[in-house]
Amino acid sequence: MCAQQFVYILGSFNLFLAGIAVICVTHAENHPEHYSLVYIAISIFIFYMGTILVIIMLQIIETYQEQNQLALEIPIPVLKILVPSQSNTIIDENLTIPKEMIRFSVLCIFLAIVFVAGQEQDNLINTNVERTLDLVSHLPKETISVTIENRGTKAVRYYDYYAEPQHVNDVAFVGAVVKGKNTDDQASLPIKQEATDKTKGAIYRIELPSDLRAGQTITLEIEVVHANALRMYPEEITQAERQLVLYKTNAYYYSRYATTTQKTIVTLPTDRAESYTQTPKPVAKSEQTITYGPYENVAALARNEISLHYENNNAFLTVSNIKRWIEVSHWGNIAVEETIDIYHSGAKLKGSFSRLDFQRKQDSYSAVKTFKTSLPASARDVYYRDEIGNVSTSHVREMQDQVEVEIRPRFPLYGGWRTHYILGYNVPSYQYLFNKGNQYVLKMRLVDHVYDDQLLEQATIKIILPEHARNIEFYAPPYDVQRLPNEKHYTYLDTVGRPVVVISKRNVLFQHIQDFEIHYTFDKIMLFNEPMLIVIPLFGLFCLVIILARLNFNISHNESSESRMRIQAIWEQIVENNIKRSSFYQKLDDALNAYKTNKDLKIYNEQRKKLENELKNVQQDLTTLQTKIKADSADSSEKIAELQRLDAQQREIQLALSGHTEKLVTGKMQKQPYLDQEQLLRNKVRDINARVTAIINQY
Repeated sequence: MCAQQFVYILGSFNLFLAGIAVICVTHAENHPEHYSLVYIAISIFIFYMGTILVIIMLQIIETYQEQNQLALEIPIPVLKILVPSQSNTIIDENLTIPKEMIRFSVLCIFLAIVFVAGQEQDNLINTNVERTLDLVSHLPKETISVTIENRGTKAVRYYDYYAEPQHVNDVAFVGAVVKGKNTDDQASLPIKQEATDKTKGAIYRIELPSDLRAGQTITLEIEVVHANALRMYPEEITQAERQLVLYKTNAYYYSRYATTTQKTIVTLPTDRAESYTQTPKPVAKSEQTITYGPYENVAALARNEISLHYENNNAFLTVSNIKRWIEVSHWGNIAVEETIDIYHSGAKLKGSFSRLDFQRKQDSYSAVKTFKTSLPASARDVYYRDEIGNVSTSHVREMQDQVEVEIRPRFPLYGGWRTHYILGYNVPSYQYLFNKGNQYVLKMRLVDHVYDDQLLEQATIKIILPEHARNIEFYAPPYDVQRLPNEKHYTYLDTVGRPVVVISKRNVLFQHIQDFEIHYTFDKIMLFNEPMLIVIPLFGLFCLVIILARLNFNISHNESSESRMRIQAIWEQIVENNIKRSSFYQKLDDALNAYKTNKDLKIYNEQRKKLENELKNVQQDLTTLQTKIKADSADSSEKIAELQRLDAQQREIQLALSGHTEKLVTGKMQKQPYLDQEQLLRNKVRDINARVTAIINQY
């Protein structure tokens, strides 16, 4: 019984030591310098565990000896039946509680060893930290240069950056690079956000470029940007007042690792600081800069809150929602359009707005009158409009590496005021779309530079690919984005719809302006799909018009319609005959002029007779047409007879001209009388031709 009581005492003390071991491990997690306590606690724990096992073995031997002595005083048959059962029952009853204690103790040892193994690779020390806090804009930016040393025994591949609990929700960006001379060292390091601890803050695990072995050091430059972390104090100001903000942060570099030496430099937008915390010492202020430190031997996760109350009249602009459309065309163009809802996130305007004071005094410190947007250098056809229409106060300036658009809203923006506008442009596709055969790659920026120190609280990007694109793969920039289900977009001449890749991202900053890639397959033969949708229907329409115009689908016989068609056909022949007649008379004039020059009467007579025969043929054709048309239209017949009379008059005039020319050539007539007669006769010819033309134009 004494041994059993001793086991109970040792078991209770063993549980107490297990609790101390777990507490030591937890303490050593934040204070690596006290890590030796873990080994001491576990060593004592294992020693007492061994003692318990020895005592239990002794108790088992003692129990069997007592049962053997009891078995000698009873009959042997009873011994065969009862001894094993009674002895096992007694042993089980005596060992039930110690077994449970052993199991719990083993579990505690296992957990403690796991904690120790996990802590072995985190034996890092921040030997030197230079922290710069930029409060010039509405986005507080931290640039932390930290030199890390591995004082453990194993190599380390990761470094954990902790965001303070009060800033967990406002961390918008965390980036890290290795400070070095080589350009390769400046590449961004992979960062993954781990689970968030309410007491310790958010953990961002930075993957080092290579294992940091024991005794080695490395210098990282960590960039952290906070969104919506400033508090307007006061929250409301008048039109002429200056804007004051309040920002609270930690004077120390918040890290899970102990820090040997560190310093924090705060940069303000102006030298006007209403107040600032002047502890822990030393603290120095010089114009726009406040320096905290240097501090020596700062413990892990050390916190000392400081408050900064200062003036900041810079543009407090925030985009609440931006919808960006990127429409890809394989005909050489990519159209980009952004719908932006933007508001002033600074101190709200107290009282009414006076346009007169704004124009006269120009002392609205916090008002945002204009801001600049940067577009790609190849952007063209830029447009900027709102609900009313085009905003003509904007300006576009083409620069070498970008196109700068000056956005000037219709009214100045004060705290709480918002506006809505649409900005769009086109870029050539050859700069962003690449292909090899039917495989295409689109590489563009996810968002544009909307304004300096931009904050886009919610961004939705929709990339519209050509119709019939398939095997679509999206490769995000090197930060987390949300891929939403694909959509369909229908526009002109679309049949099955264009696939749309939808991306969503919250708290988009300037650092997020990076390229994405979309890989897809598109058969080039499908380029002719939309042109054929236009060509084939138009071709069919033309064929239909030809059929309807050439065929008569009337069931009844229409005599008047046929008569009109016959008259029209005859007049078309009359027009052709008139053209021939005019050409023959022109040839007669040419022959007459040639006769004046060469005075060869024989050649002239031959040409004249030939042309007169042709004119007779034309006259006969007119007579034939007159006979055909007389049955359908007496009026048309009279008009043709009039044409014949006019032609006869013109022939008589032509004979008179020929006779006068022969007299001139033979010297029987002077030149001046000849010219007078020629002028008179040609005037009559012009009158005849005018009357002929008037008759023909009636039909």
